[in-house]
Amino acid sequence: MIHQKEKFNLTNWEIVSINPADKNWNWKDFFCYWAINIQSIIGFSLIASLYIVYDLNFFIVFSGSLIAAVLVYIFCNLIGKPSQKHGIPFPVFLRISIGLNAARYFSMLRGLVGIFFFGVQTFFISKSIVYLIRITIFSFDPSLLEKEILLFFFMGLNIIDFFGLIFTFLIQYFLFTKGQNFTRSLISFSGLFVYFGIIFFFIIIVSDYGDSLLARFKDLIDPTNIFEKSNILPLISITGTMFAYFSIVIINFGDFSRYAKNESELNKGNLSLILNLILFSILSVLIALGADIILNNSLDKTERFLTNPTDIIGKLNNTYLTITALIFIIVASASTNLIANYIPSQNTLLNFLPKQLSLKSSGFIIVFVGVFIGIFWLPVLSQIGILSLLDTVGAFFGPIFGLMIADYYNVKNKNIVNKDIFSSKPGSSYIYSNGWHKKAVYSVIIGFIFAASSIWNINFRFLQSYSWIIGAFMTYITYYLLASR
Repeated sequence: MIHQKEKFNLTNWEIVSINPADKNWNWKDFFCYWAINIQSIIGFSLIASLYIVYDLNFFIVFSGSLIAAVLVYIFCNLIGKPSQKHGIPFPVFLRISIGLNAARYFSMLRGLVGIFFFGVQTFFISKSIVYLIRITIFSFDPSLLEKEILLFFFMGLNIIDFFGLIFTFLIQYFLFTKGQNFTRSLISFSGLFVYFGIIFFFIIIVSDYGDSLLARFKDLIDPTNIFEKSNILPLISITGTMFAYFSIVIINFGDFSRYAKNESELNKGNLSLILNLILFSILSVLIALGADIILNNSLDKTERFLTNPTDIIGKLNNTYLTITALIFIIVASASTNLIANYIPSQNTLLNFLPKQLSLKSSGFIIVFVGVFIGIFWLPVLSQIGILSLLDTVGAFFGPIFGLMIADYYNVKNKNIVNKDIFSSKPGSSYIYSNGWHKKAVYSVIIGFIFAASSIWNINFRFLQSYSWIIGAFMTYITYYLLASR
């Protein structure tokens, strides 16, 4: 008997189908997952700005946020259920639609974006750690911070900055390579811990400025003129903005849904996104209002409304509150880095080189590249418009989602050959043309052109918040028509 030889190895124990006994995530775990996704500094600033700074109707902002959350809920259920059923992560699921070999390259687009933002996010986490180091040194001997060695800067960083940056990368590498059970515990701890911190600061504000805070909040809520035509465009804009904030985690949601006990737990867990959004929105608005009241009642009055937590902390003249707030910010930022950047990048690397890489070696690559991104972020990368390039790469994510949904639900009718997902033998179901499904590739490229046009064509720039949805829809339609012939 002649055995057919594998063209390339596709099996890695970290990305194979999960043993049913290891599917142990319940709705509470997904509650914490969504909590982490919204608890970032960017999330706090975005929500507080929409409600307060831009003078938008409170109920319009609230409605737009809820609509966006419902869209994310629907899309994450669509992309998450196949991974839950078959126990496979995003890049492996992509093999079914676009081909075994093509999935290695197209999924790496998500990995490249993840690695880049892992480095950038780590840079900002390290700044919080450096603040703690400086506060500690200052408490012992303030003159130490004036030593010549600490006044020498390279690439905008001094020796404390470099130490903080490398330390942050190493501690994340140590924590993030422990495996999925530890990751689950870390996500659960972080989601609840950060909420505890937010509620803690809220109680402090209410205890001293409760009446003033209530009055400011009542002024913010204006139930009049909700149904005017002039609110339609703001509602559409807010919905798009909030959806765009969450869109990066939709495509690889299967990396986490594969661990769900069953579809019921997954559904309930995803619904908690709406609960998280309501809870975090109210708390972030109240804390931002409270901080403004505190600062304007002190000698250090602010010229503008502060919505960035780090800016607020910088204005507080209280060392203990500053240290406490920095600890919560570090935990929130690191956990966001884990689920939004590190794990997606790791799975795409494992899928790209399944035979050569492991949890630790793939993690080392992410950290190694991330170190250079972190060092060069401030003096070089942030100055050359690289975010526009990353937005362009991100324009592939919606089309890839549209392809996977059309292929799994409409073309293959939820029927897949599990054994062939990890087989590159000639004749395997997903080998297509040497590992490439041409109709799928064409469909993704067409969707990408539509999505990217809102980034590069100034006449379509107003659609940029919806580029993900536009790309997904165009690829969905194109692939369905091509594959149905």
